[in-house]
Amino acid sequence: MILSVNKETHQCKVDGDVILRKIVEGTSAVTGEQFFKALVKNLAGAMGTYGAWVTEYKEDAQKLFALALWMKNGFIHGYEFDVKGTLCEEAIVQRRFVHYPDRCLELFPGNLFGAVSYMGMPLLDLDGKILGHLAVMDKRPMPEKPDSLNIFQIFSARAAAELRRVQAEKETRESREKLSRLIGSTMDVIIEIDKNFIISRINPAGEKLFRSDAGHIVGKNLMHFFSKRDCEKFKNLIKTFQRLPEDQKYLWVPGGLQARAVDGELLPTEGTLAAFEMRQEIFYSLILRNEKERIETEQKIRSLSFEAEYLKEEIREFHNFDKIVGESRPLLQVLKKVQQVSVTDATVLIQGETGTGKELIARAIHASSRRSHRPFITVNCAAIPASLVESELFGHEKGAFTGATVKRQGRFILADTGTIFLDEIGDLPVDMQVKLLRVLQEGKFERVGSSQTVSVDTRVIAATNRDLAKEMDGGNFREDLYFRLNVFPIELPPLRERDEDIGMLASFFIDKFSQRMGRTIQPLTRQDIELLNSYHWPGNVRELQNVIERAVITSQNNRLDLESMLTMSHKNTDPARIHAPPSTTPSRLLTLEDMQQLERDNLISALNATGWRVSGKNGAASLLGMNPSTLASRIKKLDIKRPGEY
Repeated sequence: MILSVNKETHQCKVDGDVILRKIVEGTSAVTGEQFFKALVKNLAGAMGTYGAWVTEYKEDAQKLFALALWMKNGFIHGYEFDVKGTLCEEAIVQRRFVHYPDRCLELFPGNLFGAVSYMGMPLLDLDGKILGHLAVMDKRPMPEKPDSLNIFQIFSARAAAELRRVQAEKETRESREKLSRLIGSTMDVIIEIDKNFIISRINPAGEKLFRSDAGHIVGKNLMHFFSKRDCEKFKNLIKTFQRLPEDQKYLWVPGGLQARAVDGELLPTEGTLAAFEMRQEIFYSLILRNEKERIETEQKIRSLSFEAEYLKEEIREFHNFDKIVGESRPLLQVLKKVQQVSVTDATVLIQGETGTGKELIARAIHASSRRSHRPFITVNCAAIPASLVESELFGHEKGAFTGATVKRQGRFILADTGTIFLDEIGDLPVDMQVKLLRVLQEGKFERVGSSQTVSVDTRVIAATNRDLAKEMDGGNFREDLYFRLNVFPIELPPLRERDEDIGMLASFFIDKFSQRMGRTIQPLTRQDIELLNSYHWPGNVRELQNVIERAVITSQNNRLDLESMLTMSHKNTDPARIHAPPSTTPSRLLTLEDMQQLERDNLISALNATGWRVSGKNGAASLLGMNPSTLASRIKKLDIKRPGEY
């Protein structure tokens, strides 16, 4: 009996040695997928089974993916299956060897490939984590035999070792790839240097800083890219490292550094230097931040913030502009034109006296157009100094002129795909009229200080209170620009031609200001409306709005003193004009020179009354019911000077 046991043990050892030799011979020259293929093919042959496979376990999906699957006469590729309800579930979930010698079809009717018998072993990492499993199956019973179990365990141990190696290699490769991407994507410059200060590695940010690719930088001495003063800093820091603990060998470079690009330009940077050891060799890492780029980025952010605030203000104004109030025939004709032109991209020229609501009409055109969801940008040509008009409209490059510390987008860029409203177009300098004409014709321009052409898709609406025909005769406005702007003209009627609208407008303004001030005002009487209609309204709707606002402020017992407000609004006008409509037959005809002199005298009287203050609450513009920029333009046009000025 003892002899037979010894013989059996000896035979198992011999069989094990043969199997082990087959494994070594079949897998010694291969790794990874080829190794697993050789392993399962040899395993099925050694155990005489129908099939064998080694899998990788995907825990998050509860699936097994076949790294190699041998079935009778060949390999099956890309096989993946859910663990739940299969022969393999017990081996995976309970982390133990499983053997079903027979009856698998009864226990698992839908089992893989109709197996009758099954043997499986989980493949574990050193910390006990399941990496996958190794299994054999057969269409015949697979009785329990010591030699079969030994063979299977030998193959399992070899499969687990290779799977651990493959996964460790994969993790190392992924870790290196992540590190490479991290270094490659950072905005900071990362430079690796050996003990002799030879550059061994540099990231894309470094290539950008030094304006050269890595192939021309790696292998060169770091000192080639920095000033002599900075080189001394590096040497002093390295001496300091010798006194620091191993885990604290990193220092901020004091005073910043001057990096030298390949074209010779010096670039201000700040950085840190660190030391580390690999394979008993000292290396250094230098991390730099481009100060110039940081400053430019901060300036750009400030510039964009300014532009964003401007656009926000425009949006607020766009959504809150006053309703167009009135139902007079002249106004209805204007609104019909607005409706006609809104559905097109035609250039519009709005003409009318100051205060007639030219911007309101421009906004109405934009709001009814297909561009209504895009920006509406306003530019008051009279309010911009002549030297800055081009920059304001078209933008400028950094350094284009004194004070141009950052690149700036112009109003046409802000209005791209939207609408730009050029108010007071008659005040645009002649040299700028040429550039505007090109934009209207081609949709192209160049920023100040740049030769690069910029294209925009911007609808132009212009407005003026001047007679552009006379301005052309005087050489102040280009004829070609006039005809390019005057594609669709809209003439706004003055308020004195809209008698039936005056009462409606006044009531609208009363409601607006009384609500804002928390006051209750009695409705206008017939006498109030007749008084308002009798006034000439040289400042038009804007003047009416100012008169009503002052009247609400000074109201007593919920009543408005309109007569006093009208007198205040136009002190220098003949009082008879306040109470009676203007005569249609003047005592004598006035020449253009007479009218200009009359206007000049009137403006001087208003300026004298306000101490020559043009704008503000108590300024001449408010007194006259005019836009301050319009008043300033007329003062300049009529050559009005304060006493004592030459």
